Amino acid sequence: MVKALEIKNLQAWYGESHILHDVNLSVEEGEVVTLLGRNGAGRTTTLRAIMGLTGRRTGSIKIHGTEAINWPTHRIAHLGLGYCPEERAIFSSLSAEENLMLPPMLKEGGMSVQAIYQMFPNLEERRHSQGTRLSGGEQQMLAVGRILRTGAKLLLLDEISEGLAPVIVQALARMITSLKAQGYTIIMVEQNFRFAAPLADRFYVMEHGQIVEQFTASELPGKTAILNELLGV
Repeated sequence: MVKALEIKNLQAWYGESHILHDVNLSVEEGEVVTLLGRNGAGRTTTLRAIMGLTGRRTGSIKIHGTEAINWPTHRIAHLGLGYCPEERAIFSSLSAEENLMLPPMLKEGGMSVQAIYQMFPNLEERRHSQGTRLSGGEQQMLAVGRILRTGAKLLLLDEISEGLAPVIVQALARMITSLKAQGYTIIMVEQNFRFAAPLADRFYVMEHGQIVEQFTASELPGKTAILNELLGV
């Protein structure tokens, strides 16, 4: 069966800096996978490399069976990928709804604006507000909603819970649970282990640009000691 994502021997550079060293990971259709690791471990660079946003890349990145290691970002997106970066990239000159409507449709089956508002009622209430006047949590909802509109079904989410109030983090957790039930495939980079732990099917731990540990959700209870060592959880 074709995997949603299969990465083999991935190496990536920013200029002369060699960041990723032979990264190997795979994600099944409909899975939620979390990349764990300390800051600087290479987790965000892995997401950026998948999207073609780093410098030089070597190895293999297959998306739904299609080799994309040498593809530009816009072609990779058309394979049904949605990337939500940590910085959110909300346009200050546009309203919340204009920000939501900005990206083009990439695939059939994108979520309607009304469905996004049902998922995030705050956004509907603030739809005419300037994008950067939204709270941090509302901006995060907007950034996620924007990629759901495009028809992307493989989502790369970078630290979506960071710095947000617990009530917003709970809303995002419900969103991920709902999206998984709808058949979305999700790869999360998360520092908030308590947020990620109940949501993910599998975990990869990164250190110094490499995968150093992987385990399933059912194996999590037995991994406490190594996670304390690797993450300081």
